This record gives sequence, structure tokens and C-alpha cells, in this order.
Amino acid sequence: QVQLVESGGGWVQAGGSLRLSCTASGRTFGSYAMAWFRQAPGKERAFVAAISWSGVTIYYADSVKGRFTISRERNKNTQYLQMNSLAPEDTAVYYCAAGQVVSTTTEYNYWGQGTQVTVSS
Repeated sequence: QVQLVESGGGWVQAGGSLRLSCTASGRTFGSYAMAWFRQAPGKERAFVAAISWSGVTIYYADSVKGRFTISRERNKNTQYLQMNSLAPEDTAVYYCAAGQVVSTTTEYNYWGQGTQVTVSS
């Protein structure tokens, strides 16, 4: 059974930082692209960042460029999202995703359960 498990969410004040982790199990994701999406209350799930299997291709949503950094450790089946200079509008449930093609859309094969990030002003 394939599982993606996120961790690292929590509460932080505006201007603070958090690092999210996502560990995959059930298969090897070394050849898969991985991504982060987020969903705020009452809004649709939105793209945040994505990284290709090799780590060469990386995409960011305009709203997080310069503040968030995506990375991965293929040998650990784990990806990370370092989030700096957090703002209240970053408050959302953050989802990890994995798929065969790096993309900014939701066309990923596997999804985690999500981790809550709350940023207070």
C-alpha cells in the first residue's frame, strides 16, 4: 500500500518559519516527481511547489517564490518544504503529492492526508 505522510505543520507567528516533510512508503519514489499543494478554508486546492525526480526541474507558485524552498532526498523517499517569512495568507492544509510527471496541476497519482499550517498575525 502506497502512503505519503506529511509532518512538520503547526502554528507559527507571521514572519516565522516551518519545515514540512513528506515521507513515502510502499514503493520507491526515486523516479517520481513530488509536489506540495495547499488548501485554505473555502478555497480550492492550490499548487505551491514541485520538484522533478532528478531535482533539476523545480516550479514554485508566484505567491511563495523567494520564501519557500522545495527539496528532496531520493534515497530516503522524502521531500521537504522549507517555508520562511510566513504570512497569515499561507494558512492552509498542506498536501504532499507524487506522480510520474512534474506538474503544477493536481494530476499526481498519490496524495498525503495533509498537515495543517496556521500563521497568526
